[in-house]
Amino acid sequence: MTVTFQKGMSRVSELNATQGSLLGFLHGGPKTGWELLQEVESGLSRFWNVTSSHVYRELRTLEDRGLVTAGDRGIRARVPFAITASGRQAFRAWITVAPGDEQIRFPLLVTLWFGRFLEPEVLNGFLAEARSEHMRRLALYRSVRQSPEDDPHRDAVIGFGIAYEKAIVEWLGSMDRKQDQQPAET
Repeated sequence: MTVTFQKGMSRVSELNATQGSLLGFLHGGPKTGWELLQEVESGLSRFWNVTSSHVYRELRTLEDRGLVTAGDRGIRARVPFAITASGRQAFRAWITVAPGDEQIRFPLLVTLWFGRFLEPEVLNGFLAEARSEHMRRLALYRSVRQSPEDDPHRDAVIGFGIAYEKAIVEWLGSMDRKQDQQPAET
């Protein structure tokens, strides 16, 4: 399952969500593409869908536009990127544009939509598996939560993750009780 929050394109900023987010991460100092991916993976990845190919492609685009500069190659040929003054201005323009609507992509819902075509034990297995996964994610969010004084904005995102996972776990528990034992349609 991926929950993707997309920020729309802006005529003012001309940055897409990946570009804007990468510039945001670079405000803390130079980072390689690998380090940026690790930063995303450490917490934001459940809310922002990005792949390594997106990161490296967008870093090249940002460099071509003069919004980041590439440093010298380091170990394993990794190149650190630093945000430029123009990059800070572009980020400021991008972040001040209202975000677009969220889009929830939840493959289990598609399966459930057509659940009448599955044997009840198969569907119940999918539901139980999903519940276990969401309980794992809930535990993960709780484990990475820091003091809100450290960064109240990051804490708000993690708080959303906790509330979301709690709601999904509760909903999946209710689905276990609602599934009847009728055979699947053919």
